[in-house]
Amino acid sequence: MSSSRRSFLAAGLSVPLAKTARSAEPQFEYRTLGKTGLKVTSVGFGCMITSDQSVVEKAAEIGITHFDTARGYQSGNNERMVGAALKGRRKNLVLSSKTGARNKADALNHLDTSLRELQTDFLDVWYLHNKSRAADLLDELMEAQDIARKAGKIRFAGVSTHGGQKEVMPAAIKSGHFDVILTSYNFSMDTAEMDGLIADAARAGIGIVAMKVMAGGFRRVKPDSPLYSVLKRDGAMLAALKWVLRNRSVGTTIPSMTDMDQLDENLKAMSSRFNPADEKLLARQLDYIRPLYCRMCGSCEGVCPKGLPVSDVLRYLAYAEGYGQFQLGRERFLELSAEQREVRCGDCASCAIQCPNGVRVSERLIRAQELFA
Repeated sequence: MSSSRRSFLAAGLSVPLAKTARSAEPQFEYRTLGKTGLKVTSVGFGCMITSDQSVVEKAAEIGITHFDTARGYQSGNNERMVGAALKGRRKNLVLSSKTGARNKADALNHLDTSLRELQTDFLDVWYLHNKSRAADLLDELMEAQDIARKAGKIRFAGVSTHGGQKEVMPAAIKSGHFDVILTSYNFSMDTAEMDGLIADAARAGIGIVAMKVMAGGFRRVKPDSPLYSVLKRDGAMLAALKWVLRNRSVGTTIPSMTDMDQLDENLKAMSSRFNPADEKLLARQLDYIRPLYCRMCGSCEGVCPKGLPVSDVLRYLAYAEGYGQFQLGRERFLELSAEQREVRCGDCASCAIQCPNGVRVSERLIRAQELFA
């Protein structure tokens, strides 16, 4: 048994299980997001790939209290849709958005646009989005958050990181500036390390929001796969969400939901515990996604000798294949520089990036280039 598998299995037993009622109906569990005092349902709503407004409306109607979007999602259309869906319910909700701006002026402009599109006077949490290194936490961006807070446009300052947890989370804690950290967290990662980082943030009073909780999605397993019946019947995605919620230091989660079936399935995570059957199912799922899913662990330092940002491109591919969002994946790919888009991994005799987790990097990059280039 590999060390990663041992740490995964051990992690399932190392953190107390959430105490929630067992019921066929969703039993809403509420947690407090660090020192912010914000009380949120442990399962929130990640709106990034949602295009059906009625799903967002239904989630708010039945009791989900946290909704997360970003200025750049769906070329700005996502905020507009979320704003329309949540209009009239704002006072009962915790609403967050993000900016990918690289300077103070652009960030503040993004915020004003976000507020207008979301039809709200303020955000509960405003994130500096997708930071990979400690150096990305620029003073002027944190100053923008301070200005926005003093103006009453945001309540709390956050930072999000997809694959830079090792650097970004300690730096965010040390800064004393951030109230919330949005981080990738799922069963496929180095759970001992991630649980330690999350615990450090929690001790500092920083609220933790978990994203990428499904480890790349892969809800749409192909019918000809030998795992199709197992994963579809037994609920690997539900087990993955329950695995995240087992960690009481996680304030809330923002799984993506595109339809009513996914909403219904995700709600069940609040009223059932992570159990040995879930553990076995996720072990099978880990075997299935091992060659496909980049954990964004940073071991390859993220960039190949030709300048291709490996983990980013693999994430874009996961959007298309794991979440069924081809357009989103292609939009992100087209945001790469012209030089990066022109790289063709098939031209290399061998790949310089060797993934310690078993991802077939060269094959996956070639696949991404075939789809998006």
